[in-house]
Amino acid sequence: MEIKLRSYEAEMLDAPHIAKDLLFQNLRELAFINKWLGGHKVSIAGLKKLLVDKNKVYLVMDVGCGGGDTLISLAQWAKKRNFQVQFIGLDIKPEAIEYAQSACGSFNNIRFICEDYNNIRSLNLNIDIFTSALFCHHFNESQLKNLITIFKDCSNLGFFINDLHRHWIAYYSIKWLTKFFSRSALVKNDAPLSVKRGFVKSDWINIINSSAASIHWKWAFRFLIVYNK
Repeated sequence: MEIKLRSYEAEMLDAPHIAKDLLFQNLRELAFINKWLGGHKVSIAGLKKLLVDKNKVYLVMDVGCGGGDTLISLAQWAKKRNFQVQFIGLDIKPEAIEYAQSACGSFNNIRFICEDYNNIRSLNLNIDIFTSALFCHHFNESQLKNLITIFKDCSNLGFFINDLHRHWIAYYSIKWLTKFFSRSALVKNDAPLSVKRGFVKSDWINIINSSAASIHWKWAFRFLIVYNK
């Protein structure tokens, strides 16, 4: 059963200042959760829909990249299939960028920018594809429509989004898992709250407002939204 009303309660991760050790523990655990609950597979499915030419060098930006684990999974997938892709991770938190740079140090096709997504236009980058994973649920509908407008206006090919389905099964499942297996206070608080801040399909139809977008439910209670120009 879906959760009818979306929560707007702020997550601990949204605080302006978080101790570095607490943030790093949060990022480590989120990477583990994304890997083993299938979150990375959702993002890979989105990238797969937008990459078509193995002779082209693509530029892909992950907005709200956090610790860089999504970028690693995308880079590994693209390399195995002989796609030429340069990746940029963008995040507003310098500590997250520091962690991501360390985590992605062995990938010469991943780099990072510490910046607010609202300033993407001023970066003057020739972005082919935008993506975000577990980022959109941090914002209200007005902010999301602005983000989508940036993605539409500033991308050559489109974008794909991987975010949470607002469902009671997802809520209680992650609440139980993090209660017993997480060592991070941020993860224990934010993981179930993130589900309550997530989406149902009608939310995405209203936010995207375009017939060019596809909206698919994926396992582990995710939605994959793909906008192909």
